[in-house]
Amino acid sequence: MFSTETIYEVVIFSVGDTKAGTKMGKLQLRDTGDSSLLNCILWEETLNRLDPKLFRSGNLLRIVSGSFNEKYNNCLVSAFELIKEAKLGLDKQERDAAFKQLSNYIDSIQNPDLKKFVSEIYLQYEDKIKISPAAKLMHHNYVGGLMVHILECLAFADVNFPLFAAKLDKDEVIAACLLHDIGKIFEYTIDTETGLIDYDEDFRKDWLTHSQYGFSICMNAGFKTIAKMIAAHHGRAEWGAIIDLNEKDLEPELYLVHHLDDLSAKFGKINVSML
Repeated sequence: MFSTETIYEVVIFSVGDTKAGTKMGKLQLRDTGDSSLLNCILWEETLNRLDPKLFRSGNLLRIVSGSFNEKYNNCLVSAFELIKEAKLGLDKQERDAAFKQLSNYIDSIQNPDLKKFVSEIYLQYEDKIKISPAAKLMHHNYVGGLMVHILECLAFADVNFPLFAAKLDKDEVIAACLLHDIGKIFEYTIDTETGLIDYDEDFRKDWLTHSQYGFSICMNAGFKTIAKMIAAHHGRAEWGAIIDLNEKDLEPELYLVHHLDDLSAKFGKINVSML
């Protein structure tokens, strides 16, 4: 049963258009008491009155005024109280430290051509990499989230290298981890004041997904195995994979980056409250 004393954590927030041409906000909240989810609608008039910072992922809110359905799992909200503001993500010092860790992995690559290729990408787009989220909704959706996600994938890879040394090229796995989501620095935008994330429509005019971007730049540079690992990292075609891991007779290394990525997305520092 709803109570005005209930404290909710912001899970997801997005704004779209109604059929009437007005704006509508969709907000998903998690009850901090029992972890149940509440889906909320905010009409344009409400959106215009409220500070977008309210809806940062991880914020703690109280519903001051709202109209609930009979199951109390949907609510039309007109007023909130901010109880606690979440972090935007990594602060500058943390971002610099994370980027340094990624640079150390690049320096560990033995193949000089591959090291140069990855290093040039990271140096060219350092500013974007440092603030980019790893997703809009699902995981690591905060400032610096992409770096946290990539570092988790690399840490999981480090654990597996001794087990699979005979079948893995360590340089290729490190490069695939570093580049598997690099297209996300263009696919997403993040407001560093509010922490709100959206899709970059210009990116979507030229590319289908970030996976296609990563696959393409690696293929064009002649790193075909890395390109294929990136193409398979979403696992299934319906999940956005270019290479579906249900296909037969695939190289064993194609499975690894998918599982590293999936482990981070499910068990890593998924949301900003874990930082």
